[in-house]
Amino acid sequence: MNIHIMTLFPEMFEGPMGSSMIKRGREDGLLTLEYYHIREFSKNKHQKVDDYPYGGGSGMVMTPQPIMDAYRHIKSRCKGSKPRTIYLTPKGKLFHQGMAEELAKEEELIFLCGHYEGVDQRVIDEIVTDEVSIGDYVLTGGELPAMVMIDAIARMIPGFLSCDEAYEDESIYSGLLEYPQYTRPREFEGNKVPEVLLSGDHEKVRLWRRKKSLEVTAEKRPDLYEKYSLSKEEEKLLKKKK
Repeated sequence: MNIHIMTLFPEMFEGPMGSSMIKRGREDGLLTLEYYHIREFSKNKHQKVDDYPYGGGSGMVMTPQPIMDAYRHIKSRCKGSKPRTIYLTPKGKLFHQGMAEELAKEEELIFLCGHYEGVDQRVIDEIVTDEVSIGDYVLTGGELPAMVMIDAIARMIPGFLSCDEAYEDESIYSGLLEYPQYTRPREFEGNKVPEVLLSGDHEKVRLWRRKKSLEVTAEKRPDLYEKYSLSKEEEKLLKKKK
């Protein structure tokens, strides 16, 4: 996958996108990231990228020319006639795991990181295919939301993780929150690891984990639990005493 990011602050991506799993994915050739400084595409002699909004109001709006020229430059390097272009905005659809899986199927993705009061609507109408929000709160720009989305999307690229199980049992992916995890030592400050995890009985461990996932989801995310359809096996598990 090739990811292209239009931003006023490309330096913000250097740490998060150059570390950990993202770094490994890039080194393995599964993912490329290119940053395009919107200001460098401005035809204004002072490289201005914003102006006052028509109709009045507080704040400034990003002007269309630098963004459109940056987009055309990126588009000339992309496969396909119109690459998927994501604008990060509080007005967008809420980002979720299903969207990450869908976007991971794309060969080319463009992210537009807005600032100030947003971007000129004509840019959105012309090039944006997806308006996306990562939550019901306001950030200073689209860079952090873009990083969140890129991390979630990259994990869905085939070969990015060591095996499918690395994400299939994780919270949200299966529709439930993940079961509790334990490691050495067996006892720490008087608290012991559940005996079932030490039994060596894989079937008992599987059932214990499934039951815990159901219980944790019901307690911490009842909204998810209400949407989840219990299997007959899961119904029996919940009827059993702890």
